Amino acid sequence: MSNGPASSEERTEDLTALAAPAYPRWQLAAKRSLDVLISAFLLILISPLWLLIVFWIRLDSTGPALFKQIRVGRGGRPYTIYKFRTMVQDAEALDRERLAKVQNLDEFVYQQKEDPRITRSGRFLRKTSLDELPQLLNILKGEMSLVGPRPEVPDIARHFTPEQRRLRFAVLPGVTGLAQVNGRSELTVGEILAYDIRYVRDWSFWLDLRILARTVVVVLSGKDAY
Repeated sequence: MSNGPASSEERTEDLTALAAPAYPRWQLAAKRSLDVLISAFLLILISPLWLLIVFWIRLDSTGPALFKQIRVGRGGRPYTIYKFRTMVQDAEALDRERLAKVQNLDEFVYQQKEDPRITRSGRFLRKTSLDELPQLLNILKGEMSLVGPRPEVPDIARHFTPEQRRLRFAVLPGVTGLAQVNGRSELTVGEILAYDIRYVRDWSFWLDLRILARTVVVVLSGKDAY
């Protein structure tokens, strides 16, 4: 694992040329079908809840209800992720300053328990994972899957070694994943990366179903979420 910033040569490596592991085609087709069916169904089902969340966010703090951010997707290609905003409006600028100082992925933790930037509505949305609901749109666009490694920010991805990038970005990022059912906010980036690589190496359609079932239990318990 890289403990320092990647060189300019590494940062400009063409990740789109990296080959994905060979998975059974029928399982890939089943995965995509499940993604589309569940996402479309949930978007229709939660449309009233979506409106209530938007109203609550706008009432609770200034700024747009929908948060957009560039993440690294399959093959290293950047895309725009959608989430409900859970922090004050200028939180992303402060986050970039923090990410720029990352030296060791094994010690860096994304979320902090007592982060003053999180709004009142945002704390509830994170606890219940409702802030992730807009990513159903990313799934329908083919940019994400229900299950997969969580989408990474470029400032963290640049620390990965070439082999880590080859495996980590071989599949679509997911709304939930192996790391999210094994610690969530308590894990360091290094621990999350290890789970993500294990997921890519061991992937099967049945593994996705098990992770989805465990995700329901974890979300309902509210454990390790803040």
